[in-house]
Amino acid sequence: MEESFNIQNSKSKIRYAGFWIRFLATWIDTAVLIVPLGFIVYILSGGEWLDFSDVTQSITLAQNGELLTALESMPKTSMKWEPLFELLIAGVTILFWKRWAGATPGKKVLGIHVVDAKTYEEINNKQAIIRYIGYIISTIPLAVGFLMVAFRKDRRALHDLLAETVVIYK
Repeated sequence: MEESFNIQNSKSKIRYAGFWIRFLATWIDTAVLIVPLGFIVYILSGGEWLDFSDVTQSITLAQNGELLTALESMPKTSMKWEPLFELLIAGVTILFWKRWAGATPGKKVLGIHVVDAKTYEEINNKQAIIRYIGYIISTIPLAVGFLMVAFRKDRRALHDLLAETVVIYK
């Protein structure tokens, strides 16, 4: 009975991380994780993975107001190297969740982390893998799975529901 009371009492103090704080954490993670990993894959591929001249062309078109043309000319990645990039991102993200108690660098800086939705304890390996795969599902269509955070009381995205996780303030 005492243990049940303590769990219930601590649950009442839980603060769910909302859409904008999670969005900001994603941008931080992009800067400190995804961009460096992309650079590593670019170097390993000898420049074959991504053509930066296409990137420059797309940026120039967008700056000139030709948004549709810019989107159509977005650089394509080499499918030979893309799996390596995706595996690196997945591995590093899951590693951070496991080593930093549910936080990637962006989440850690902002004081939020991923926990089990029922116990509010650290997530297990299965949850981490399902959550990462759920990111892909959350993106289809039009990132609706991510937008769910803005409309749910518990601020859970589709990938949180699939992995039985929730993002909370520390």
